[in-house]
Amino acid sequence: MRIIIDAMGGDKAPEAPLLGAAEAIKEYGVEITAVGNEAAIAAVMQKNNIPAGTFAIVHAPDVIDMEEDATDILRKKPDSSLAVAMRLLAEGAGDALVSAGNTGALLVGATMIVKRIKGIKRAAIGMLLPGRPTPWLLIDCGANVECRPEQLVQFGAMGSAYMQKVQGIASPRVGLVNNGTEESKGTALQQAAYPLLQQSGLDFIGNLEARHAPEGVADVIVTDGFTGNAMLKMLEGAARLFTGMLKEMFYSSTKTKLAALLSKGALDDFRKQLDYTEYGGAPLLGVQKPVIKAHGSSNGNAVKNAIRQATLCVENDLPGTIAAWLKQYKAAQTETDGDDE
Repeated sequence: MRIIIDAMGGDKAPEAPLLGAAEAIKEYGVEITAVGNEAAIAAVMQKNNIPAGTFAIVHAPDVIDMEEDATDILRKKPDSSLAVAMRLLAEGAGDALVSAGNTGALLVGATMIVKRIKGIKRAAIGMLLPGRPTPWLLIDCGANVECRPEQLVQFGAMGSAYMQKVQGIASPRVGLVNNGTEESKGTALQQAAYPLLQQSGLDFIGNLEARHAPEGVADVIVTDGFTGNAMLKMLEGAARLFTGMLKEMFYSSTKTKLAALLSKGALDDFRKQLDYTEYGGAPLLGVQKPVIKAHGSSNGNAVKNAIRQATLCVENDLPGTIAAWLKQYKAAQTETDGDDE
């Protein structure tokens, strides 16, 4: 399997992407094409004793910074590492792409260069998040600030396909974020999306309040990108707060330090569950080939796990599964329309 990495994307590039890629080669047996400044890549490889020939290297002289306009990938920086990586993916030089770079540019590049699956209105970012007893997927996490009801249905289908194919859940439960569980709750968007989700063929469980998201009530939680991004940032802040409070509590005295030592295994497990690097990245769902967005501050471990996600998406033909659902859904809608006539 061939994975393309944007070697210059992210706060810790190019070191973190290359270290993660080197580990992924060892663990998953993938082939890696690293796209970026050839001299910078060579320097990192030399510094970290990564043998020459470990990666195929494609030179790209430019970099799209985190604060740059997303459309620069098309207009001003067509030779950036992300733009070149997208073109390689579209041309068939790789099976999937991983980048920790500019999220907006990633979305524009995937939509305009790799292209959406036929019939998908908007690509969406899904983020796997810790929950009890299993992780859950939040979609959309920021790609689409304003949405139409039918787009939320497609988000639910794409998220369901991901949880089924990548996380191994046979029939993922889909919930709709709302300010109450009653069918009549919410804005016009939620009220219109509710019956469409009911008729979608997905395992739709209805509305849920954001506070119930981590409790395992649903495997896929659907919302617009504005709400989803706000939820994501709130959860990230809460995770930092809890781990900080635990650290303060356990290191406040000699007795609590001893308790921390005795509880080390359990605390390490807890920290691991809240650590985004263990999940790797967020799949950009709805494009013709798998694209994984790693966190901007990803270290090597996060990139390695993002590559693992990419391989699972390829092995299980995630885009094909989404396309098949869309075809089935359209056929069902046509049949229903025919019955109404």
